[in-house]
Amino acid sequence: MKKMMIAALAAAGIAGMVCTGCSKKSESASGSLTLEKGILKVGMEVGYPPFEYFDADGKTPIGFDVSLGQEVSKRLGLEVQFVDTAWDGIFAGIDTDKYDCIMSAVTITDERKAKYDFSRPYIGNGQSMVLTKDSKVTAKTPEELSGLKVAYQAETTSDIYMTKLADNGLKFEAEEYDKVMNCFDDLKLGRVDAVVADSLVSVDYVNKPDSPFVIAWKADPTEFFGVCIKKGNTKLVDAVNKAITDMYADGTLVKISNDVFGSDMVSGAETQAAD
Repeated sequence: MKKMMIAALAAAGIAGMVCTGCSKKSESASGSLTLEKGILKVGMEVGYPPFEYFDADGKTPIGFDVSLGQEVSKRLGLEVQFVDTAWDGIFAGIDTDKYDCIMSAVTITDERKAKYDFSRPYIGNGQSMVLTKDSKVTAKTPEELSGLKVAYQAETTSDIYMTKLADNGLKFEAEEYDKVMNCFDDLKLGRVDAVVADSLVSVDYVNKPDSPFVIAWKADPTEFFGVCIKKGNTKLVDAVNKAITDMYADGTLVKISNDVFGSDMVSGAETQAAD
């Protein structure tokens, strides 16, 4: 879920690599599908559950986008290599050829499409507001959070959503975090009053056993996530699009959704993907 403002795209360095099926580096010829022959390098922020996060061992990346990357790579006949990258530097990694694409709950926007190419959408998303079950907050929508501490991840669509409300006169205490999980941690500890986050992320937190959270408000899906690819790499765009289209057709994408969310969260984006 992710994840939108681009003012600081050139900032921040690239973090370490997390590899699945890594192989010896071998530069491919100009005009080939990927930067390195036989490998699809995928940039992602491994800290955004349920889309990408580390398993209990603290080393193995898991989540929706991880499964997507593994499946797309397999269908392209490539090994996948995940590159763990801070969100505020993730687009810079595409610009500097650190990886071939980004699979990290990236919202497709007109601003981003001007700089990068995107695959067809693979899942739809909207904003949501989360409270604790014992919260004394009476707000039913984010527009009613006046005077309260509101947490959200910086430089995301949630950031833009709340910034627009502030520009329109809503006065609240903005608590911006580098990672969305820190928003929910502080909500649980009572350090903030509410969290505004992607609904797909909020669903995961609310559905956990013994979750202290409840979704107080959820908007209809108005955002769609896609695979972000360097501008002009039409070969990779076409190949990824075919893989996603086939995954819709044979039910693989729905299966991944069921495994991660416990329900089909992708079919709403299928019409968009068919456009």
